[in-house]
Amino acid sequence: MTLIAPTLQAFFTERLARQRQASPRTIAAYRDALRLLLGFVQQRTGTTPAKLDWNDLNADVISAFLNHLEDERGNSTRTRNVRLTAIRSLFSYAALQHPEHALLIQRVLDIPPKRFDKRTVTFLTAGEVDALLAAPDPKRWEGRRDKAMLALAVQTGLRVSELTSLNCDDITLGDCAAVRCEGKGRKQRTVPLDRPIQSLLGSWLNERVGRRGDPLFCTRAGRRLSRDAVAQRLSIHAQAAARACPSLLNKSIHPHVLRHIARCRCCRPASTPQSSRSGSATPASAPPTPTSTPT
Repeated sequence: MTLIAPTLQAFFTERLARQRQASPRTIAAYRDALRLLLGFVQQRTGTTPAKLDWNDLNADVISAFLNHLEDERGNSTRTRNVRLTAIRSLFSYAALQHPEHALLIQRVLDIPPKRFDKRTVTFLTAGEVDALLAAPDPKRWEGRRDKAMLALAVQTGLRVSELTSLNCDDITLGDCAAVRCEGKGRKQRTVPLDRPIQSLLGSWLNERVGRRGDPLFCTRAGRRLSRDAVAQRLSIHAQAAARACPSLLNKSIHPHVLRHIARCRCCRPASTPQSSRSGSATPASAPPTPTSTPT
C-alpha cells in the first residue's frame, strides 16, 4: 500500500511551487480540483484523504468523479476538462515517484477530455453598454465602486482575474494615464486610459484612500473582490439595466462579455474618408494606438 498524502504534498510544494514556479492562480485552481476529488472519494468510500491509497484513485473512480461534476454539481464540460487537467498533472508527477503503480496511473492519464460545442460570442451595443454603466447607484459606495470597475473593464478588456488583482498603485493618471496588470502567463500589460475613465478612477481613488498594494476594488471591509463577487455584481446591474434597455433580457451577461466589447472597439473599421471640393480624399484621423490590446 502506498499512501498518496506525501506525493500530494510534494506535488504542490516541489512540483508546482519550486520546479514549475506556477502562478498562485494555477496553484489555487489545482488545489480546488483535487480538494473536490478527495471529498468525493471520502464521501463515496468513507476513507479520509490522509489514508487514501493510489488504488483508491483508479480510472473508474476518476471517471465517476468527472460525471459527478457534470451531473450533480452542474458544472460545464469546460470546467470538467479543467478539473481533469489538474488530476492528470498530479498523476504525471506520481508516475515518476511510484513506478510500481505505472499501469493504474497510465489508465488515468488515458482519460480523454470531453469535446463540447463553443457557444456564440455575446456582445453589447453602444446603447446597451451605456445602460449597463448607468445601472450602478451613484448614491451608494458600492455603486460608485462598481461603475468605475465596469467602465474600466469595458475600456481596457481586462480579464476578471486581472481586474480583481489590481492594486491602487497600478493606476497612473495624468498625461500618460494607464493601468498596469499581470495577465495570463505572467505577461505584464500596460493599457492606456481615456479621459472619461480617468475621471471615474480619479474620483474612486480619492474616495478609496488606499495605500500602495491595497486592492483597487474591495469590499467595505477592505478585502479584495473575488471573481464570483464581480460576476454577481455584474448580474445585478444587468438586471437593473434591462428595465431601461429591454434588449439585455435576451443576452447572457457575464464578465467575459466585457472583454468582447473592448475587442469590438479595437476591431472597428476606420471612418470612410470624406471627399474635398477638389475631389481628393481627406483621410479621417486614426484613433490612438493602445499600448496593449486584449488577447
